[in-house]
Amino acid sequence: MTDIIQQYFPKLSGQQQRQFEQLGPLYREWNDKINVISRKDIDNLYAHHILHSLGIAKVVDFKKHARVLDLGTGGGLPGIPLAILYPEVQFTLIDGTRKKIKVVEEIVAALGLENVKAKHIRAEELKGKFDFVVCRAVASLEKLVAWSFPLLRDKQQHALPNGLLTLKGGQLRDEIKALGKGVYVEQFPLSDYFQAAYYEEKYVVYVQG
Repeated sequence: MTDIIQQYFPKLSGQQQRQFEQLGPLYREWNDKINVISRKDIDNLYAHHILHSLGIAKVVDFKKHARVLDLGTGGGLPGIPLAILYPEVQFTLIDGTRKKIKVVEEIVAALGLENVKAKHIRAEELKGKFDFVVCRAVASLEKLVAWSFPLLRDKQQHALPNGLLTLKGGQLRDEIKALGKGVYVEQFPLSDYFQAAYYEEKYVVYVQG
């Protein structure tokens, strides 16, 4: 099942390969207890969820020691797959639902990921500054921008200026329009990077902070 990950990310270390292989059994085990991924879609975990999360890595290559916030992480997506891919980047995964953060903590511990902190907290209550905020199908762009922008640090270290990177699908014109003029937004079609039909009309949406 991890073949699809290696197809698009061929330079994985042995440890990274093992960690991605562990994700399948771990998510199946926890999903039976707490529904963090649609039960009818758990068989597509790698093709529809893990790879989807890694789409963000096709848009920005996080630098060593960067700080990334996964806002509304749910069961750890996109944060956990990205943390496997970037072991030298610090990830903070937050969610307002305690039992989902419990799943994240257990999976992170089982994988031995030392670059992840999971917190049961709302974005408005969080202290700290980050290079990027990432998320997956959490809320409208307008809400995500309002939550994310106060948490972005001023110091720049990437080619892409600090901002919000969110995984979205379908027609986004109205959401983008609602942000108003003067806000820089760019859509990166995931079909440019991944061949499966599932990725048609799926995007990484970048909003510059």
